[in-house]
Formats: sequence, structure tokens, C-alpha cells
Amino acid sequence: MFSREESKKIRQEFWTSFGKRNDRKWMLYDTKMKEINLKFHFDTKIASLGFVIDTEDEDFKTYYFEKFESLKTVLAEEISAHLIFDSTYETESGKKVAYIYLLKENVSIHKKESWEEVAIFFENFMPKMEMAFLEYKDFLEN
Repeated sequence: MFSREESKKIRQEFWTSFGKRNDRKWMLYDTKMKEINLKFHFDTKIASLGFVIDTEDEDFKTYYFEKFESLKTVLAEEISAHLIFDSTYETESGKKVAYIYLLKENVSIHKKESWEEVAIFFENFMPKMEMAFLEYKDFLEN
């Protein structure tokens, strides 16, 4: 078991090392759509990455989620057939968002032997997500 401070240090170490191995600037919050972001997540049980629809307006959340669902077939071809569509995903802080994501289980940010596997997972799939987002952004906005 790690103290809160040790865990924080390990997390910072992973994200710093991941940033150093990738000199590219990821889109993440720079989507130009305040309700939709791309997100990396890595904790003590899983790693995930995907599209987060985060808005208090349930109608907007439903609208955007349904737009993504209508793209399910093309997203499966362009990103992965293993995409998970969850309209009621609960974040670590307890917030409900819609999340369209890929999941890698049985990894831990506290185990450095997981880091390479997760970094490769992120590097393989985030560019595909960014490209798909850019390709379908106009459709999502209208």
C-alpha cells in the first residue's frame, strides 16, 4: 500500500515519463467543443482513453452521445471494435459523464512494469481517436 504522497509521486512520474517519450501535443481539451474532450486515464486497476461528454445539461449530453452512437460502425472500423459506449459513466470523483472509450484491464500505475504496455496502448489509440474526432467534428456540432 502506498501513502497518498507516494501515490501522487508515482502518478506524476508516469505522466512525466509518458510526456517525455511523446513530444507531440495531444488534442485532449483543445477540441473547440466545450462539452467534448479526449481523455487519458490510468489508475491502480485500469487504463482507458476516449471521448468524454461532460455537461450538466442532460439534453446536450444525450444529443452528443446519440451522435457518437450513430457513428458506432465507422468508429469501430477507424478506432477499434472494442469501443465501449457508456452514457452514465461515473468518474472517480463521482461525476456522471458520457464516455466512449477503450479499456485496458489488469494494469496499475503503481506497477512500473505496466507503464510500457499502457504507454503503447495510449500511443496506438489516441491518434486514431483524434483523427476520428477531427473527421466527424462538423457532424457532431450540427
